[in-house]
Amino acid sequence: MTDIDVIIVGAGPSGLMLAGELRLAGVRSLVLERQSQPRDIPKASGIGGRILDLLRYRGILDRFEAASSDPNVAPRFPFGNLHLDFTHLADPPLRALPLPQLEIERLLDERARELGADIRRGHEVVGMSQDDATVTADVRGPDGPYRVTARYLVGCDGGRSRVRDMAEIAFPGTTYPEVNRLGQVTVADSVTVLGNGDIEVPGLGRIRAGFTRTDRGVFAFAITSGILSLQTTEDESTDYDDDEPLTLTELAESARRVLGADLPMGEPIRLSRYTFKDRQAERYRDRRIMLAGDAAHLLPATGTALNVGMLDAVNLAWKLGADIHGWAPTGLLDTYHHERHFAGARALLQTRAQVALRRGHDRAAEALRQVFQELIMDEPALRRMGALVAHADIRYPMPGSDHHALAGTFAPDLTLHTDQGVTSVAELMRTARPILLDLTDRPDLREIGREWQHRIDIRTAKTDDRPADALLIRPDAHIAWAATIDEPTDTAALALREALSGWFGAPDQP
Repeated sequence: MTDIDVIIVGAGPSGLMLAGELRLAGVRSLVLERQSQPRDIPKASGIGGRILDLLRYRGILDRFEAASSDPNVAPRFPFGNLHLDFTHLADPPLRALPLPQLEIERLLDERARELGADIRRGHEVVGMSQDDATVTADVRGPDGPYRVTARYLVGCDGGRSRVRDMAEIAFPGTTYPEVNRLGQVTVADSVTVLGNGDIEVPGLGRIRAGFTRTDRGVFAFAITSGILSLQTTEDESTDYDDDEPLTLTELAESARRVLGADLPMGEPIRLSRYTFKDRQAERYRDRRIMLAGDAAHLLPATGTALNVGMLDAVNLAWKLGADIHGWAPTGLLDTYHHERHFAGARALLQTRAQVALRRGHDRAAEALRQVFQELIMDEPALRRMGALVAHADIRYPMPGSDHHALAGTFAPDLTLHTDQGVTSVAELMRTARPILLDLTDRPDLREIGREWQHRIDIRTAKTDDRPADALLIRPDAHIAWAATIDEPTDTAALALREALSGWFGAPDQP
């Protein structure tokens, strides 16, 4: 007998996203967070990449845009101490919303509670066990210890995951001897801001905006609306606790070491510190225990982790729902590891490349940075890098062979013309249900789909520049199957039936 369907350990962005997605899948979820209140220590300063598309497909992106300080921020992003500049592109492949992580978590918490998730703060999981049917968590709460039993447990408890450790899942990788300190401060009276964005500092002279590399580290800054945003990077072996706040004194001392003289700073607005770790769990699943977010992967560059972790949650939620509701085909839950471990490795690839660009100090490293900067001046290369960072180039390997080029990719947001009016793929995905989308009036394919009609939605529409005759879209908005233009009934019907059975189980009983 279980108390709940799924226990989620950790109320960060991945855990809260998972809680909301599970509720859309009709699953009872319980979030257990050891901290009694959301921590106000600055971490991520924005959200970007493919997850913005997914939030739009769920109909909640407008909440995040309304909370952002600049929803139309210029698309120019750091990459290994260089920049990917998309400002001249009408349709940049990478977008971001400036938004403190605390606000991101507040919005996800609000959404999950609206959908009926149970979120308990100040409840720490101190032990767990599992058998063939359930997993049990030993919890220390405000009113004392207790136990809760569920069908599954998901560790979304960060890079120092207790769940991962208790499940004895290896977490190999590298911790780089590098500490980054970031601050947003008011400009001190003794600092002169020049017309081109550079600054003049007594005892230091002129410092150019952007990155300054010295023998002792890297200093970077920019000034926006009278606020000095700065960062120092130093090689250190200290293993800082993520929950230990950065002080203005520590930041100033780091700037002094890197620059060789004092940099006057005004009042602090935001201070944070982070180290870089390059790690990935050997497996994302141990029977009834799963890992997602930083518990599954730590990426050695900023700007990617929230995107990848929240997409882990979206991929996992509907598969857990299928299993709990009893219609999951054999091996469906294993595809969570196969797909997201592959995606995590892809994220590690581009963040490791940033490490190589960032950490080299000799003439060869300077040449590498120069060549890379020249390459990304070409639009095709720039777009490819944007898609890589955005996690938008992921194509999950589909079972079988001879797949349509769209199979495994994220469904494009087609404008759809129906008998009821104009809609879109994004509008149809709000309920997080699978969709068989007939784009050319194929009654033969719709007839097959009706055998799964209690699990999938069947829609007929027309669209400009039709990419396929029909699309089978999973709840995570990835395409499970597509029919080529004018594909014969016999081959299309067989492939569709195989895809429906492979992802959504046996047909409904008559």
